Amino acid sequence: MSQRFAGKVAVVTGGARGMGEATARRFAAEGAKVIIGDVLEAEGKAVAESSNGTIEFVKLDVTNEDDWAALVAGAVAKHGRIDALVNNAAVTHFSLLEDLQAADIDRVLSINVKGTLLGLKHVGKVMLDAGRGAIVNISSVDGFRGANTLALYSSTKWAVRGLTKTAALEFGPRGVRVNSVHPGGVDTVMGNPQGHAGDDRNWAFGRVPLQRIAEPEEIAAASVFLCSDDASYCAGAELAVDGGWAAGYYHAYLPGAPTAIAEGQ
Repeated sequence: MSQRFAGKVAVVTGGARGMGEATARRFAAEGAKVIIGDVLEAEGKAVAESSNGTIEFVKLDVTNEDDWAALVAGAVAKHGRIDALVNNAAVTHFSLLEDLQAADIDRVLSINVKGTLLGLKHVGKVMLDAGRGAIVNISSVDGFRGANTLALYSSTKWAVRGLTKTAALEFGPRGVRVNSVHPGGVDTVMGNPQGHAGDDRNWAFGRVPLQRIAEPEEIAAASVFLCSDDASYCAGAELAVDGGWAAGYYHAYLPGAPTAIAEGQ
């Protein structure tokens, strides 16, 4: 594998499992020193311990500004730089609008939106001072559209999309690129909570052009690309890694629809 990040330092939030873990491991495989921040201490420490010293775990509640300040101060003290940030930490929530609870609104907005804002603020400051760096904010296919029962989650992912645009405008002239990645369904604890295996994982993807769920490593590859010099002219971009889910809508009664749609599944 290429060493695009040799000598560089990357921070990945929500890196204890799922897409975050896959992203951290991809950065490390390409030569980076990686700091993963997460509230899942046991899982995060296990990832670090299995990495041969390339990944470091730091406890991070992305909603806590003191945690962000401590992570950044520690990274700069130890490594002298931060070159890449992937704001990956997030939670989902399913509820009809009429049933939403204020406590759930506060929790999801705080993690998904406030957490991303604080990452942009604290890590972005280090990058701006250095005049270089790249940030990827993980939005979602649901940052492109609406979906029933996902009003709260979708609204946060639309917010992340807007934050990315603003950050790209503010940071770009000072040498820091900001882009967003928009996953569809991914085989993680959040994306496959039932724990389906094999082809059973794809039961809900009949309307997705590629007809399957994504692997976490496929999202990781996109995030790492956008943080690399190979994406040196990408700023404010929205990269859908959703198997084509956001591309459009199949008319079941016309040619060209997948068999599952044509059969009404």
